[in-house]
Amino acid sequence: MKELKPESRSPAIAAAIILLCAGLVIYFMPSVVLWLGNYSPYLATAVGVCLVMAFFAVFWLRARYQRRRGK
Repeated sequence: MKELKPESRSPAIAAAIILLCAGLVIYFMPSVVLWLGNYSPYLATAVGVCLVMAFFAVFWLRARYQRRRGK
């Protein structure tokens, strides 16, 4: 197995963490949205949209951070 260099290890770890968190959110999202739908369908919709948008916001913020660092 090829060893990762220190400069390529950080993005690999960040990607693994992001994918793990996104997987957990996507796994539990239907249960959370259905539970909230018992109280208010509008609240369930808003939470569902926020969770999906958060996935893309993480990548947008990471790209801004890397651009600012000059990578």
